[in-house]
Amino acid sequence: MLDYDLHEYPNGIRLLHKQVPHTKVAHCGFLLDIGSRDEQPEQYGLAHFWEHMAFKGTEKRKSFHILNRLENVGGELNAYTTKEKICFYASLLSTHFERAFELLTDLTFHSVFPLKEIEKERGVILEEMAMYHDAPEDAIIDDFDAVVFGQHALGHNILGTRESVSGFQQADFRRFLGEQVRTDRLVFSSVSNLPFKQVKRLADKYLAPLPAQTGARPRVPFAVHAPTRQTVEKPITQAHSLIGCAAYSLPDARRLPFFMLTNILGGPGMNSRLNMGVREKYGLVYSIDASYSPYTDTGLFGIYFATEKRQLERTTGLVLKELRTLREKPLTSSQLHVAKEQLMGQLAMAEESNGGMMQLLGKSTLDLGRVESLNEIFGRIQQVTSPELQELANEVLREEQLSMLQYVPEGKKARG
Repeated sequence: MLDYDLHEYPNGIRLLHKQVPHTKVAHCGFLLDIGSRDEQPEQYGLAHFWEHMAFKGTEKRKSFHILNRLENVGGELNAYTTKEKICFYASLLSTHFERAFELLTDLTFHSVFPLKEIEKERGVILEEMAMYHDAPEDAIIDDFDAVVFGQHALGHNILGTRESVSGFQQADFRRFLGEQVRTDRLVFSSVSNLPFKQVKRLADKYLAPLPAQTGARPRVPFAVHAPTRQTVEKPITQAHSLIGCAAYSLPDARRLPFFMLTNILGGPGMNSRLNMGVREKYGLVYSIDASYSPYTDTGLFGIYFATEKRQLERTTGLVLKELRTLREKPLTSSQLHVAKEQLMGQLAMAEESNGGMMQLLGKSTLDLGRVESLNEIFGRIQQVTSPELQELANEVLREEQLSMLQYVPEGKKARG
């Protein structure tokens, strides 16, 4: 059973802690319910830019001191931005836990965005963009968001555009934080061998004094997915393809069974249907996988593969064939049993990661208001039926409602 402590302060900040007695390493971080989808068009890329700038100076520290504060004791400090979250987190020996707690609080709430650092980091992010553009397996994922979500906020690139990033000034960061940061929409999550009483004593010191920032911050929900198919020529040697559509949201009861369906189709197991039917049987790809990312109001399902240009049409046909099989043929009782056991095993192993557990505590609390134990999840998995999975396949995986994005080597375009 999942066993963790939760405390909410008057300013709305929630403290989450799970004690793991056998470990010597602490994982902790702030998770904020802010992401690229919360940006206005003139702000595209600002959330991610803020994530970078948080390390560049606070009211009492310069960049050098921030970067060395944890590294000097063997710790790690990092951050990331997604469509709906920003996270600042650290891992280090639990004997230095307070050092991480204080530093994370400082860079999350007291960044000053030095002008010289903005200019330097602007160049770093523009280089990051160029790096992604040079990696088609990464670029196609970002571009596919725009294919599925169109002009909606979920469709734009987390990194922003060269034009938007080139124009951000100090006032833009301060304005964005003032508009977006809500103390009742952020959590501090930690997993370590420390007792909750000790962690809360530090939270009383660093979190309780922070001023409350509350208020409505509505997100525009995604409406309707209009299937779109695009082929783009690029100076590459392989053809890359992404096939998918909008899917179920985080609160939707169909989320877990659809995750199981995605896992059957193209999960990490080497016995996934796509891996067996495309790589193992025909040797057409090095890797092929299916993914499902649920958001608060919608979700994104996708199948990615890369192959020789001359094999693109054949490989696409095999992928669509596997989808058709899921729609037309219900899983046998034996296949369903294997699918359940495989998913439960994967989830159990994922929970073995204390860093992953720290993230799970924070994300689940922000998105769903609670954290499900493995036993609860296993119970729901056991209740999934073969007809239910077939119904989901027919609802989401119909060929006529799938979008497709293909990158092909320059020259004659391949058909898909």
